[in-house]
Amino acid sequence: MGSRQEPGRLLTAVALFVCIWDAALSTPWAYQQHYYAAVKPKVPKAAFNNQRQYSVAQTKQALAQPLMWTFPEDPVQAVKPETSTFELKQPLPANTVGVRCGNNQVRVEVKRDLFAIGQLILPSDLTLGGCAAIGEDVEAQRLNFESDLQGCNSKLEMTEEFLTYSFKLIYQPSPIGSTPVIRTSQTVVDIECYYTRRNNLSSSALKPSWLSFADSKVAEENLYFSLRLMTDNWQLMRKSSHYFLGERIHVEAGVLPYLRVFVDHCVATLTPDRNTEPRYTFIENYGCLVDAVLTDSTSQFLPRSQDHMLQFYLEAFRFKPQNTSSGSNRKTGQDVDRIYITCHLKATAASSPSDAQHKACSFVDVWRAVDGDDEVCSCCDSSCTTRTARDVSIDTDVQWEADAVLGPIYIH
Repeated sequence: MGSRQEPGRLLTAVALFVCIWDAALSTPWAYQQHYYAAVKPKVPKAAFNNQRQYSVAQTKQALAQPLMWTFPEDPVQAVKPETSTFELKQPLPANTVGVRCGNNQVRVEVKRDLFAIGQLILPSDLTLGGCAAIGEDVEAQRLNFESDLQGCNSKLEMTEEFLTYSFKLIYQPSPIGSTPVIRTSQTVVDIECYYTRRNNLSSSALKPSWLSFADSKVAEENLYFSLRLMTDNWQLMRKSSHYFLGERIHVEAGVLPYLRVFVDHCVATLTPDRNTEPRYTFIENYGCLVDAVLTDSTSQFLPRSQDHMLQFYLEAFRFKPQNTSSGSNRKTGQDVDRIYITCHLKATAASSPSDAQHKACSFVDVWRAVDGDDEVCSCCDSSCTTRTARDVSIDTDVQWEADAVLGPIYIH
């Protein structure tokens, strides 16, 4: 029994060994090791060194033809053609005003199509220094104006060689119909007449002993008053009429030599018409400069350097904007910084002393007269219209009078 079992045990052991060996050969690591050993032959060291030398000896292979391809350029935005710069079309001057200067008068002819745009203006909207047209040529659609050289608020300027009379042709458009609409602009056209100065007059010709009222008016046409803006040092006529608020406006009134000039009264307005509103009278009562009293300013007359000249300065001011209704023209509010100064000037013989109606008084703590006699200024706080016996005894009936206008003066 024992002898039969030994061969069986031997066969079992052999079969177990075979299974273990087969399992060992079937594992991955065993397979890879076996495969590597099978496919990777050993290379002699000498052969490896020869391969390295061969690699170093290699050269760069050249192209048969040069490479023509390049990177594409960045896209460029197309430039738009330049357009011409826009310019506002400027209106061309219209040849619609004609002037004839005579010895004693000026004649102005104005087409009703004032702006040459095919639109006729109303005759009532156009004046020559406040004077209306004297007639109209209906067929030619032309307005006619006439004025004496000293009329219609003219302004006289004198140089060593010439006398210049200046007028202003003023167009103030009125609303169309019952609407508040206007389609033309307010316009001021400057008109000037030049005359060569005559020879100097003798003193005797300028000192008549007595003149009636009628003779005084005739003599007024032979005298030349002036009112002009001066520089700060009073040496030259000021070229600019622009001032800032509070700046001093230097004004010089003049007349021919051998006479004494006075500034009777002055009023500032927004237009050349001294009767318009708003208006501000800063010299009144026959030569009292009341601006210093009313506004606490430093405005005053300067001491006389010559009898035929009188200088004063006025602190620049502006009118308060006017309240306008919704349907009214806003011109007043727009022109508040442009003023006109109208002064009534008088001249007497230089030998005549000052009196209550022929004086120049400034308020500097008290009233002072530029000619030294402060007593004539005592009426500045009341009324100087009543002449005293002292005034009547003086030869003051020998006098000449005229109005002079300055402007426009621009206040910034």
